[in-house]
Amino acid sequence: MPLSVEEREQFLAEPHIGALAVAAEEGRAPLTLPIWYQYVPGGELWVMTGRHSKKGRLIAAAGRFSLMVDRVEPTVRYVSVEGPVVRTEDATVEQLREIAARYLPADKVDGYVEFASGEHGEQAVYHLRPEHWYSSDLGSV
Repeated sequence: MPLSVEEREQFLAEPHIGALAVAAEEGRAPLTLPIWYQYVPGGELWVMTGRHSKKGRLIAAAGRFSLMVDRVEPTVRYVSVEGPVVRTEDATVEQLREIAARYLPADKVDGYVEFASGEHGEQAVYHLRPEHWYSSDLGSV
C-alpha cells in the first residue's frame, strides 16, 4: 500500500540511513551511496558531503538527486524522494552537529564533530526540494 502524504513525510523525517543516487558519467550507472540526511515534514531535505568529492561533483553537475530510505521491521516500508537541488551552501559546524546528533549517541557527537571538522575537508550542504515521491508499506511479509 502506498503511504499517505503524512505517513511518508513522517517516515522520511526518522533517522534512517539514506541511499543517495545521482547521475554519473556517460556510460555509467548512477552513483548510489549511503548517506546521512536531514528532513522536516513539509520542508527541504538536505545532505552534507565533500564539495570536491565524487558525490559532491556529481550532485553539482546533475542539479538533482534521489534519496531512498527503508526499514524491514516492524514492517517492510520505504520512501524514495527525487527532486532538484534548490541551493548549495558551505556546511557549518552547527549543521554538522545537527546531523551527527540525529545519528549518533549524545556522548559521541562532540568527538565526531571534532574529528569530521578536521578530517573531512571542505563540506557543502545540498538542499533538495521533494518533487517525486514513491512509498510503500508491504506489511510484515
